[in-house]
Amino acid sequence: MEREQTIHLSKKLTYKRTSWLLILGIICIAATLRAPLTSVGPIIAPLRDDLGIPNAVAGFVTTIPLLAFALISPLVPKVSSRFGMETTLFFSLCLLTAGILLRSAGNILFLFTGTFLIGVAISFGNVLLPAILKLSFPLQIGLMTGIYSVSMNISATFASGLSVPILEKTSYGWQGALGVWAVLTGLAILIWLPQLKRSKNATPSLPSSRTKRPASLWRSPVAWGVTLFMGLQSLLFYTTSAWLPEVLKSQGLDAGQAGWMLSLLQIAQLPMTFIIPIVAGKVKDQRLIVIIIVLLYLIGYGGILFDGSSLVPLWMIITGIAGGASFGLAMMFFTLRTHTPVEAAELSGMAQSFGYLLAAIGPVLFGSLHDVTGSWSVSLVVLLIASFIILLSGLKAGKNEYVQANNMN
Repeated sequence: MEREQTIHLSKKLTYKRTSWLLILGIICIAATLRAPLTSVGPIIAPLRDDLGIPNAVAGFVTTIPLLAFALISPLVPKVSSRFGMETTLFFSLCLLTAGILLRSAGNILFLFTGTFLIGVAISFGNVLLPAILKLSFPLQIGLMTGIYSVSMNISATFASGLSVPILEKTSYGWQGALGVWAVLTGLAILIWLPQLKRSKNATPSLPSSRTKRPASLWRSPVAWGVTLFMGLQSLLFYTTSAWLPEVLKSQGLDAGQAGWMLSLLQIAQLPMTFIIPIVAGKVKDQRLIVIIIVLLYLIGYGGILFDGSSLVPLWMIITGIAGGASFGLAMMFFTLRTHTPVEAAELSGMAQSFGYLLAAIGPVLFGSLHDVTGSWSVSLVVLLIASFIILLSGLKAGKNEYVQANNMN
């Protein structure tokens, strides 16, 4: 009897240790999914000048990853079905590290090749992490989604804030400011290594029924609701990140003030990326959350459009709260609207494929409208219209329904 209790206690301790290693691994992977992207914007001008490329070409450095997301995301479940989710994530981290180092090598060819590899690698983490959470933490999905979302956004905020100091205070230039994030991905690789041992037992593959599922998924109104919600909130995020400082400068703020306002918006996002997944996981119907998010978007963007600069910090906080909440809710929809980790991965792939195409269009459309009209007003109105469409798609995605009527295993 005493021996059995000792064995049981040993197994329990081993399980807890394995769970904590998995949680730490998820946090580290999440931290690598945005930092390599947000580190580019603040130093795009020095990069452009050093390589001697025009603005239009430099703009592709931020667009290429979004196009890679759209191209690769639908393929991720198929790759994972062959190699297992843990193994696939491990090799995606290796590819991400290689992409970061290649991008920092110092010439145009390596810059764009490395940037594409970064987009490909991040696509795997974007799609598979929600499935890992649904499989490994079915009773704590909201909490774990909140933790992973916060990790992603904290690293993104630090990356955008540290790029310029690294550029200015070290001798490594823009190459060092972009290449330093290989240290983070290398750490994630080391922490994720123990998960390779459980890959065959825990998540060996996605079931062979994947050949039927994608077709029905693309015909699901719920799946399209989730997809449009994901895509439009991404469009608002990337468009705001790209152009908000310019909009604020046109309203009278100097470059430094405009940069701080963007930082304030990003900081305001953080609490909601943690809180909203937990709240959404505790209720069956998330439509009220969607309505509140859209109201905040309308107030924030409306304030920027009509108020000018007198209450800019308030509009930044409100818009940031809406952005953080919509991102957290979008991540939750992948698990809330599906029965199995298989469906979660496929819905994530669909939503992020189409969604990041929308996100890639947003900054281009926003800037083009300004070029045509000579004003930011029409561009901001487009963001208000996108907010209304988020409401329509979110009301469908937030209803207590599933992408598949029955759980097909």
